[in-house]
Amino acid sequence: MTINRIVRIVAGFFVLLSLGLGVSGSPIFINANFLWFTAFVGANLFQSGFTNLCPLVAILKKFGFKEDCASC
Repeated sequence: MTINRIVRIVAGFFVLLSLGLGVSGSPIFINANFLWFTAFVGANLFQSGFTNLCPLVAILKKFGFKEDCASC
């Protein structure tokens, strides 16, 4: 599995989880403040599209995961 794919999976999971925890109609609702985490993930994805800086990518590289050939 490549870094790009892992980042997309983790970002999608965090968005769905934080929405589930932050939206009052959800069966796993805890607190509406979890929606701030959704905003943080979205902002991080947005800025990484322009700057190509992503904390998760740096962590995954240290663990030895492979990059996509397109991003090499």
